[in-house]
Amino acid sequence: MTSEYFKIALKNLRSRSLRSWLTILGIVIGIFLVITLLSLSEGLKQSVMNELQMMGGDMIVVVPGDVSDMVTSMMGGAELDNRDIEAIKRAEGVDMVIEMPFSVAIARHFQQTETVMIYGLDFNQGLNVLRYDMGWEVIDGDYPRSGRREIMVGNLVPRNVFPELFPGDSVTIKGKKFTVTGVLRSLGNREDDLAFAMDLEDYRSITGKREGTPVALVKIKDGYDPDSVVANIEFELEDSAIRRRDEEKASFTVMTSETVTDMVESIMGVLQAAVIAFASIAIIVGGIGIMNTMYTSVKERTKEIGILKAVGAKRKHIISIFLFEAGIIGLIGGIGGVLSGIALALLAEAVLSGADTMFYLEAYISIWLVLFGLAFSFLVGCFSGFFPAKQAAKMEPVDALRYE
Repeated sequence: MTSEYFKIALKNLRSRSLRSWLTILGIVIGIFLVITLLSLSEGLKQSVMNELQMMGGDMIVVVPGDVSDMVTSMMGGAELDNRDIEAIKRAEGVDMVIEMPFSVAIARHFQQTETVMIYGLDFNQGLNVLRYDMGWEVIDGDYPRSGRREIMVGNLVPRNVFPELFPGDSVTIKGKKFTVTGVLRSLGNREDDLAFAMDLEDYRSITGKREGTPVALVKIKDGYDPDSVVANIEFELEDSAIRRRDEEKASFTVMTSETVTDMVESIMGVLQAAVIAFASIAIIVGGIGIMNTMYTSVKERTKEIGILKAVGAKRKHIISIFLFEAGIIGLIGGIGGVLSGIALALLAEAVLSGADTMFYLEAYISIWLVLFGLAFSFLVGCFSGFFPAKQAAKMEPVDALRYE
């Protein structure tokens, strides 16, 4: 009996092909938006989370300003100065503090000149923490050494900035020559993969900035609870700020790696909820289109319904025929929406991966996302066709046969 319902539904759709395809197009657009936006938003989330996972559980991030208003803090050039760094070092449970100031500079390799991002790092201590605690790895060449004007470059520098750059080459930055010792494995975001890392003293020398860093990484001593160390750092920073500026409250944010991860997950969760809500509007519009088509179909096929009921068709049979028809419309629209959504997501990945974006944007495509798109479209179709099907099933055979 199910196969008969299917054949009748296909026959009816083919007899009204233009209307059917226009209705299907509404579902295609809705599912297309859902698949594309979910794929790209989940891909962005995975990219951010992969980078955060590089931070070990024994690392703390300290930034100036309020993390809830980070943009204002960054635009204002807020930094931790030397007294802030010393206050952090005094906190109980702190093993090491790594300063990572950064700025823009002009770099020259042979006859090519480019504007690049440079950052300073204490090669004697900080480099080991980044290697063993945060997963930094040189994939070509070797790690730089302090006091020798050596630098290492991000993964994309030899490809996107200086295509002829190899370990052992010289690069001139602000009139001073540095030797490139190695190329880092990708760190998960374009900003770092396009940057040049040099010893902190060399950075201070060529930039003229003797102090200040927009971010400090803190390594926790073994056996200390991260939350307790955070509280100790906050106390020392507040005490330092009060004593030297007579302030009631210092402006800074101290976060464990777990706190940062939770914050990002929360933000991305809200983003994905907004994406689903936005895309659902298109799905609802498509569902209304199916419902309208099915109501029209019921009126046009009133005599047909009367004949079916006259020869013994029951209400459940009539409902099944129209539900199959609506479900097929939804499913075909779902297939078209899933395929076009995946295609656009992959195209966006190809285009944006070559753009100067902060994080790599990868299209996250899984079998569950595909099944969700197909099941969702089918259920929307069935739901939209239920009420027209119920109306058709209520018709009395005599009234239906006399309908003109």
